[in-house]
Amino acid sequence: MSSRRSSRSSVSEEEINELISKLQSLLPSSRRRGANQASTTKLLKETCSYIKSLHREVDDLSDRLSDLMAGMDHNSPGAEIIRSLLR
Repeated sequence: MSSRRSSRSSVSEEEINELISKLQSLLPSSRRRGANQASTTKLLKETCSYIKSLHREVDDLSDRLSDLMAGMDHNSPGAEIIRSLLR
């Protein structure tokens, strides 16, 4: 089955292993573990969990920014600074 999969795919097993290694280096929990190799399944689950947590963090920050902007004079220097940062 492995040979069938590789004949249909243009990505080599070596490239996949390299991509998995790069992915592992991007996850905070994987960086703490150091050189220990996690299973690919566990790594992908951790990646999904991390992406979900980043989405929640972005949503929270967006809500906080909206609340901040709602209570601010739209012509104030602070509002102008925030608008310039969002551009």
